[in-house]
Amino acid sequence: MNEITLTRKNSRLFRELNTVVTVMAREITVFFKSPGTVIMSLAMPLMMMGMIGGNLMQNMAGGLGFEFGEFMLVGMLVNMLFMITTMGMSSLVDDHDIDFNQEMLVSPVSRYSLVTGKILGAGFAAVMGMVGTLIVGLVMGITLPVGKLLLILALSPLMCLSGGALAMIIIGLIKSKRTANLAMMFITMPQMFLSGAIIPINNSSGALLVLNRLMPMTYCLDLVRSVVYAGSPEYESLVMFNPVVNFAVIAVLTIVCLMIGTYFFARTEKNR
Repeated sequence: MNEITLTRKNSRLFRELNTVVTVMAREITVFFKSPGTVIMSLAMPLMMMGMIGGNLMQNMAGGLGFEFGEFMLVGMLVNMLFMITTMGMSSLVDDHDIDFNQEMLVSPVSRYSLVTGKILGAGFAAVMGMVGTLIVGLVMGITLPVGKLLLILALSPLMCLSGGALAMIIIGLIKSKRTANLAMMFITMPQMFLSGAIIPINNSSGALLVLNRLMPMTYCLDLVRSVVYAGSPEYESLVMFNPVVNFAVIAVLTIVCLMIGTYFFARTEKNR
């Protein structure tokens, strides 16, 4: 009896993993079939890193006590992961219009597997954004050791899940593509400036302190910086929280947002 139960559990686990991979593969295929999306994923870092970051480097980098270029590059890498994944989730609105969401939800698999596959698929475009950011950084003379880049890449699925889970709450409530895109910008742009992607926030106070502590990207950035600056003199001044605390907060926020967002999403599709 126990063997049969174990076999069934393994079969279900395999089915759920297969669902995640299948949905993710579909999103990656759609990404490559859309040249405009590929171009935007590579061009966005040029605007964010080259224009905004370059202007800050020329006018604000002096006397900071740390290498601002490296600080900004790490921030922009995480920002691209978070922003592009979040914006990529708006394609669920298109899937809603062609009834693809309903077709997925009637299949005998967990809705969380479907959503996770969607987020990781959107995260692939975000990784392409990371490549664009690294290219722009290289042109600007800003680089990171290969080992640290690999560590950032290893953490990238967690960053994508965090951003995608937050976006699911919006997608679950909004079914207009235009409104969804505006909402995504509304939740990503403030985080870029208030979570410490390009401006240090260690000395924030008042309302700004409250806001940056509520933003998931604050903890994503701090976790990545704890990896990049580990063992360096800048660690104490640039990293705010213990990596374990960052990881725990990211995990809790991701799970909570994923549960709430998936509930709204499934309810909306069911009530059509």
